[in-house]
Amino acid sequence: MQKLNWGNFEDIGIALYEKFPDLDPANVRFTDLHKWITELDEFDDDPMKSNESKLEAIQMAWIEEYQDNH
Repeated sequence: MQKLNWGNFEDIGIALYEKFPDLDPANVRFTDLHKWITELDEFDDDPMKSNESKLEAIQMAWIEEYQDNH
């Protein structure tokens, strides 16, 4: 299993979609997004290294995955 870090926007977006397939990511707050990312089994990075642009990129990847499957 590949370990994920803050730079793996697409892979994290897919992992979040797989964990929460019915949740519309467009309505997720960044505080919840950060918590859920750091709780992923595959996530292996410093939780403090995130920032708004990284969270936004991950959210966009998750939205794309969600839209492709709904």
